[in-house]
Amino acid sequence: MTRRDWLLSDQPASRSQARLGQAFRTWLAFRSNWLAMVGLGIVVLLILVALGANLIAPHDPLLGGDLRTERFLPPLTEGHLLGTDDLARDIFSRIVHGSRLTLMVVVLVAVIATPIGLLVGTTAGYFGGWIDTVLMRLTDIFLAFPRLILALAFVAALGPGIENAIIAIAITSWPPYARLARAETLTIRDSDFINAARLQGASSARILWGHVTPLCLSSVIIRVTLDMAGIILTAAGLGFLGLGAQPPQPEWGAMIAAGRRFLIDQWWVATMPGIAIFIVSLGFNLLGDGLRDVLDPKARK
Repeated sequence: MTRRDWLLSDQPASRSQARLGQAFRTWLAFRSNWLAMVGLGIVVLLILVALGANLIAPHDPLLGGDLRTERFLPPLTEGHLLGTDDLARDIFSRIVHGSRLTLMVVVLVAVIATPIGLLVGTTAGYFGGWIDTVLMRLTDIFLAFPRLILALAFVAALGPGIENAIIAIAITSWPPYARLARAETLTIRDSDFINAARLQGASSARILWGHVTPLCLSSVIIRVTLDMAGIILTAAGLGFLGLGAQPPQPEWGAMIAAGRRFLIDQWWVATMPGIAIFIVSLGFNLLGDGLRDVLDPKARK
């Protein structure tokens, strides 16, 4: 029996084989979607570029060249693939190093916001009553404001900076996850296996984290992946307004803000980081669509 046959066996001999087989089937379904594979490729490329930025970037992202001869060089100039900006800094090198900031924002926001949304949503859905009412009305308050406007308010209170921008984006990102987790919890809280766990004396915390949360996790992961593009755009918006990463950090939104003054004659200064934001956002959207097709049981035919 080949390893593929072992993974695709209809009669697994162990729990590990069953789990590995399910994961392999999920991968085969995901791989059949070429758009999802494109999205995965873009996200993997972002990670590799961020990890190898020091090796990939040909110039220092913070130091410029000779302002008399290297300022506003156009793309495809020798030594400057995407041209230079008003301070003679290499735009390609700044975009490469800016991928680190983008990846850091995405990862930290997901790590902070996802557990909060899961905790609030599963708790509200499982207990119901006044707990559900209080938590969901709090969620409604956050959802009543546009994400960028609410993030601007938090950053204005905390002060400009990439760390405060991450905190502000995370605070404004958890409500949709809480809503989704609550809806999933309401559909399973009275299931037979939940009632069996209660009869066996399992505590509410054990039921929530051991039985309810794992079943809600796939839907929340899909939503988080689809929200990555919005998180990137919110971070870029804060950077564009001067409330995110501060100069001379090579943050893509701040680069667009610095280049907008020269958009007519030196279009590449603002256009290149804008293209980077577009490609990465598209990659996360395609990846999220692919994950939804293979992980969401409601979407399966």
